[in-house]
Amino acid sequence: MELTFSLPHGVQQVAITGTSEQHLKIIRESLGVQIVARNSHLKISGDDFLVARAARVIEQLSAAARGHTPMTRQELLETITNSSHAITDQPGLPPTTISNEQPITANSLDVYLPGRRIKALTFGQQHYLETILDHDLTLCTGPAGTGKTYMAVAVAVAMLKAGQVRRIALVRPAVEAGEKLGFLPGDMQQKVNPYLRPLLDALHDMMDLDQVQRFIANDVIEIIPLAFMRGRTLNDTMIILDEAQNTTRGQMLMFLTRLGHASKMVVTGDTTQIDLEDPNQCGLIDALRRLRHVSGVTMVSLVQADIVRHDLVQRIVQAYGDGAKLTSGQE
Repeated sequence: MELTFSLPHGVQQVAITGTSEQHLKIIRESLGVQIVARNSHLKISGDDFLVARAARVIEQLSAAARGHTPMTRQELLETITNSSHAITDQPGLPPTTISNEQPITANSLDVYLPGRRIKALTFGQQHYLETILDHDLTLCTGPAGTGKTYMAVAVAVAMLKAGQVRRIALVRPAVEAGEKLGFLPGDMQQKVNPYLRPLLDALHDMMDLDQVQRFIANDVIEIIPLAFMRGRTLNDTMIILDEAQNTTRGQMLMFLTRLGHASKMVVTGDTTQIDLEDPNQCGLIDALRRLRHVSGVTMVSLVQADIVRHDLVQRIVQAYGDGAKLTSGQE
């Protein structure tokens, strides 16, 4: 589908496109459409539903410009989020039968890479996907290679593309002892990048590198060290906490209470790989115990049969689970 709009001149045009076309960049990256302003015309092309959403956002930007109340960046992001609701025939839009929403199902997750869809490979993964979609808070435990992180990121990307969330927040305990990020070189993103690599690797499997970088630059995707979550409330956001077995009880409580309106939260971890100095302080194990009977919270346990990496990984996990130990004589 392709739509073309006429743009006003001068200040009103800037109010619609944003300085240096920043508004168009945000719309392009948030909705995954092509949007180009040339010679006082704006052209939008892409998936029918997403083009209709983008057109609705442009109409509202235009109305704000005509009223001499140009949108702020935050208002634009909220408008994009709300654009998935009640899309109807409007001035500037051709008659259409486009649905007012894009349902997400656990059977096949639509991500940004063309032709790429994410599907569960095991019964446990299928149950995990269904659980995330049906609940606002999911705690998932399981051994390495079961897709705990990958599947959570897939749901987040699918929800972002469908307009069901406005942002993705990726959170991880950055370092073991108090998250002393200051000892690492670079800015905050560079400091935490090595710790968030598994989350970023999953993202790169679902959208191209340039798109990931632009989403991060525009705060559509935010990388957050756990220590920087205090005091925040995240609305309209898919929030993923990875390696949660390395949170303390206090950190876990702090994290869980960041959940805002219209948001989902997924907590993943492997309780056999706790790196805390005192494993008894593990926030994930404590949360599993405390929240077991709390309405609205659900828990998923993936098992060895859900391991989808190299066959050898499953056998290694089984060997360690059976209590195999290295002794000095075996090293």
